[in-house]
Amino acid sequence: MLRNLFKGGDKNRVEPEGTEEKENWFNRLKSGLSKTRTRFLSQLSGLLRVGRKIDEELMEEIEEILIQADVGVDTTLTLMDNVRETVKEKGLGDSSELETVIKEEILNLFGEDVPLKFEGEPPYTILVLGVNGAGKTTTIGKLASRFNNNGNRVLVAAGDTFRAAAEDQLAIWCERAGAELIRGGEKAEPASVVFDAVHAAKNREADVLIVDTAGRLHTKKPLMDELSKIGRVMGQAHTGAPHEVLLVIDGTVGQNALMQAKIFNEAVPITGVAITKLDGTAKGGIVLAVKAELGAPVKLIGIGEKLDDLRDFAGADFVEALFAADETVQRIS
Repeated sequence: MLRNLFKGGDKNRVEPEGTEEKENWFNRLKSGLSKTRTRFLSQLSGLLRVGRKIDEELMEEIEEILIQADVGVDTTLTLMDNVRETVKEKGLGDSSELETVIKEEILNLFGEDVPLKFEGEPPYTILVLGVNGAGKTTTIGKLASRFNNNGNRVLVAAGDTFRAAAEDQLAIWCERAGAELIRGGEKAEPASVVFDAVHAAKNREADVLIVDTAGRLHTKKPLMDELSKIGRVMGQAHTGAPHEVLLVIDGTVGQNALMQAKIFNEAVPITGVAITKLDGTAKGGIVLAVKAELGAPVKLIGIGEKLDDLRDFAGADFVEALFAADETVQRIS
């Protein structure tokens, strides 16, 4: 039976332990979103001043700000249609009343938080997808560290056999995280490496197997065909595998990340998204667009390079951090 993979009352979630650590994490999240907030909130606060009438001109100005923050046209239109409906239902007239409505509608778009969920017989298998440079390797390392810190045996499969540097980098992260690396060597057939890794994980009674994949192939064989094959092989080797198909996207890429996500989703249906590098971008609005346009929930966000800078996505915390004032703010539970 799986050990608790995450700390906290719910074994399927990661929550920083203690009130002080929760507040520290929220402040780190707030700091990580500073570039997005500067672009988004500074413009928005100017529009939502007391005394300005709510009219269509105001709504269109808000739409423009959301699009500039990389929320995306379709998601912005959906969000603002919902805002208009709420304004009409509640009979709101002053623009200062809009911030609360916008925050509520953003949360409605996110829906309920969907953390990684561990079911079935171990090893629990996570297939990690994403283009090169998106942060796949660091995300795998951080996940492996979290699982290992909670007493779980973690194996990592080096499925990107087309770049020797990829395996070397993964080996470094596995050493840091206390995870075992299964590798087949450069030019080995990726699906074969993954098949062997699944059986190794079962034989060694591992709790978790995380599978790395290529973000680009240096052959004529299409990448998506290779990923589909890996997914099929995992299912043949272990019932229910892959249990989680996690797409890693670079938050600094913005709307281009959505185009990438839709292509990957066609190869192997995505069950969750990890968004990295939110601390280095003004395009944090992509977090809103992912769920609305891809359909897969954001499950993890990264706001730094430290091992504990990858956390479960919590919609309420994200919205509060996005709208937070610059002074120190306490996490809202």
